[in-house]
Amino acid sequence: METIARPRRHTFVLKVPLLLTLTRVALAPVMVILAQRWPQPSAFVLCLTLAFLSDVFDGIIARRLGIATATLRRLGSIADSVFYVASIYAIWIVSPDAIRAHLTLLGILAALELARYLLDFARFRREAAYHMWSSKLWGVALFIGFVAVLGTGETGWPMLLATIPGIVADLEGLLISCALPTWRNDVPTLLHAWRIRRQTLRSESAP
Repeated sequence: METIARPRRHTFVLKVPLLLTLTRVALAPVMVILAQRWPQPSAFVLCLTLAFLSDVFDGIIARRLGIATATLRRLGSIADSVFYVASIYAIWIVSPDAIRAHLTLLGILAALELARYLLDFARFRREAAYHMWSSKLWGVALFIGFVAVLGTGETGWPMLLATIPGIVADLEGLLISCALPTWRNDVPTLLHAWRIRRQTLRSESAP
């Protein structure tokens, strides 16, 4: 009896989330070159917009395709870090006063980011990929703040918008890493982490 083969997704379609994630990595050196050679506000805004949209849609498409793996999620977090470090460098070159005026907040943010990486590697031997709701909010705030700095030259409120939500998100990330008994990806809030902790402890104590 002849059977009809089910259609398979094209290989390229399955690579779309990865390509979107790598887009942010590819845009990082573009931001650096723009800052050094051609600091045009419109070019910065275009790169920031492309990076933001790639961040939004890589996860959505990966979940729709059923390939939202922990590895892909971790890669997304790394890509975010690489792109926004390059963006901060661009701000330092184009508008150094914006950095100097907020060195304390930036120092706190950098220290918390480092503390998170050290804690995660000490506990789980890998970096976190929680994709918290607070981190998503920070991503929106970073986009708005960096567009304002690099696109309009505004140096006051945009830097506050780009740093304070990040400090809050990093503090929540540290607490989640302390609460979780084992490494997990996609932990939206500290409350979810405590629920996971309680469930794990109950299952371990059950006869």
